[in-house]
Amino acid sequence: MGIILYILMQVAVLVVVGIVGSIIMAVLGIRISPQAYGGLFVMCAIFGCVGSIISLFLSKSMCIRAYGVQIIERPNNRAEEFLVREIASMAQRAGIGMPQVGIYYSADPNAFATGASKNNALVAVSSGLLNNMNDDEIRGVLGHEITHIANGDMVTMSLLQGVLNTFVYFFSYIAAQAVSGFGRSDDEEGNGGGNIFIFYMVQSLFQALFGVLATMIAMWFSRWREYRADAGSAHLEGSYRMISALQALQRLSSIETQKEGQFSAFCINGGKVGLSELFMSHPPLEKRIAALRAAMQQQR
Repeated sequence: MGIILYILMQVAVLVVVGIVGSIIMAVLGIRISPQAYGGLFVMCAIFGCVGSIISLFLSKSMCIRAYGVQIIERPNNRAEEFLVREIASMAQRAGIGMPQVGIYYSADPNAFATGASKNNALVAVSSGLLNNMNDDEIRGVLGHEITHIANGDMVTMSLLQGVLNTFVYFFSYIAAQAVSGFGRSDDEEGNGGGNIFIFYMVQSLFQALFGVLATMIAMWFSRWREYRADAGSAHLEGSYRMISALQALQRLSSIETQKEGQFSAFCINGGKVGLSELFMSHPPLEKRIAALRAAMQQQR
């Protein structure tokens, strides 16, 4: 259910922004002819990228509020001291600035990293992860999140989403114009340039269709970066720690807790193998473990 809501949210954003953009163009009397596709593409790029850029810069504060993350200003217990010490050590070895460190309450063993840059990031772990994993397993998880930051994954995903949004708006406008006839000159159409209501309806349908395809592309890239983050953790902390962390997640996860959920793109959990994998932000845990073991074999 979580992944369905995620897809619907992405499609809804595309449709709403597309309709608003079309209304603005109509109010301003802007008509896109085949000779003006360059200008249309620039406008679509503006509509497509602004939201992604804003989300990137607000991602840290949004996640802190959404999860109720408690930032560790000064460690008060052994668990907090462990987190701050290990993250500081990994950040130094990875060549990034010290991220903020936080804990949030959740029975689901999980963690996420977010932030607008490598030197202005946040690493947060759940209480369920701290309470159910040993030190080596936690180190594997932390190495995974630090690698996400070092690889600039948050920025890359935001840029990719902006590019995908741009093409969704661009191709949906062209397709809707071709079907509805809206925006054509009187000479081309002979009836006043088509019906604007039909255009909006058709454009919304095409945005929904192209939005789903764009989501599949974004999720494929997200799964690829998860393999890279696993490999980075293996480099920082050793393959056995990352494998142990993934095995612990397998052991701890149940049908109730092993789901995408909100903000799933930041979490370390994966789902089950199947057609739904096309819309998963993370590969299934068994595939991630197999990839790490294959890499270990190649290094011998």
